[in-house]
Amino acid sequence: MQDGVDLIEVANQIHGIESCETYALIINSDSSALLGKFDVVIQVQDEAIKNYDQRAVADVVAGLHLEHGFDSILVPGTQRGRMLAPRVAMQVKTGLVADVTEIRRCDQKVRFVRPAYGGRMMACIEITGNGPVMLTVRPDIFSYEGPASKMTKVIKPQGLRYRSGGIRLIRKEEKVVEYDIRESDVLISGGGGVSNNFAALESLAQALQGRVSASRTIVDQGLASRSVQVGQSGKTVRPRLYIAVGIHGAIQHVVGINEADYIISVNTNPKAPICSLSDIVVEGDAVTFIDKLLQHIGEKEK
Repeated sequence: MQDGVDLIEVANQIHGIESCETYALIINSDSSALLGKFDVVIQVQDEAIKNYDQRAVADVVAGLHLEHGFDSILVPGTQRGRMLAPRVAMQVKTGLVADVTEIRRCDQKVRFVRPAYGGRMMACIEITGNGPVMLTVRPDIFSYEGPASKMTKVIKPQGLRYRSGGIRLIRKEEKVVEYDIRESDVLISGGGGVSNNFAALESLAQALQGRVSASRTIVDQGLASRSVQVGQSGKTVRPRLYIAVGIHGAIQHVVGINEADYIISVNTNPKAPICSLSDIVVEGDAVTFIDKLLQHIGEKEK
């Protein structure tokens, strides 16, 4: 989420560009990427605050809200953000809308859209009351492209009050890093139509120097890891080329590929919802398509 910069777009959609003054909080990190984009950067340098101690960080955020009186508190929907946001919401006595993917305006009211029931439906939430609007925002949904032309004011607060969460780092182990489908320019994505031949997608992905991703149907069947799931309950992707093989195209999946540059869908049903979003629709068997495309690629490489 561009170091939180995309949250500026969320703030602008909620409050309007003209009346929106944005603050960014950064703790024990470099703030250079935020300068010129936020109006104010609150830079906290305190080595006693550990990045895994969300209790201490929540105290800092709540204390800053008490001082500045923010209208909104926006948190990236990352693993740490999901741990932090509920703690802050409890302290500032406000509600929390988690995993926001869209902001709508209706009758001068702002409503927030988020996936519900495991991504099977979308909930539209309207906030009432006087507390600050508090959200966690799904990464890679919103994009801020404004110029870095603001005169950013940097505040370095001292004497912040916070409680330690009593968490100690005992040891660190390197986790085997799986590839992140959000970083791939080419994605070969499989759905229910290739349940019996999902492994065939890997050969095509390698030939196109891309990665394999999947719809929820494939993940629920245990054929792929949730880390490669595309859609509302998975990841939002922006590849240059997205080849959807045997994917029906429920709204939860379509929302996850809206920013793809070029979409090719392979489906036995040319009226499947994903076909209306595609630049090219191939009507036919998925495995036959993969075999013929691999054959064509092989002939080109000779």
